[in-house]
Amino acid sequence: MPDTTSSELPDAARDGRLSYAIFQLARAHRGHAAAMLRALNLHPGQELLLMQLFDRDGRTQAELLERAGLDHSTVSKSLRRMQEAGLLTREPAPHDRRVMVVHLTDAGRALREPIADMWRTLEQISVRDLTPDQIEMFTACARTVEKSVRDHGRPVSGG
Repeated sequence: MPDTTSSELPDAARDGRLSYAIFQLARAHRGHAAAMLRALNLHPGQELLLMQLFDRDGRTQAELLERAGLDHSTVSKSLRRMQEAGLLTREPAPHDRRVMVVHLTDAGRALREPIADMWRTLEQISVRDLTPDQIEMFTACARTVEKSVRDHGRPVSGG
């Protein structure tokens, strides 16, 4: 079986070394996280929604959508699956029946520590060969790159 984790840079990516490294990192990290989430009977992204509810139960679907940074169809599908699994409930808001409010069930609340443990373990695996200074620098650089990519897609205001 071929090694799909090779760090050898394809010729076509030679002028995009950083972007290729980010792609490889994201793929490896996401794959490992997905395996850890499967052990909790969760799909990737569901833990992000649950973490928002751990911080403040009773958020609206729109708030979850904005705070988790996921697209509408992903959030709707994830919330439906989690409701079917008994992790949360969704009900219309008293002030506006079109607005859905999401609440954790006892089963959903019980995932708080296992999810925190999962993220802690993933962090330990991810940084095991880095110094604290390298971790801080990488985190700052990653946030800067993320902001650059996000800002690029925004329309420029002015005249």
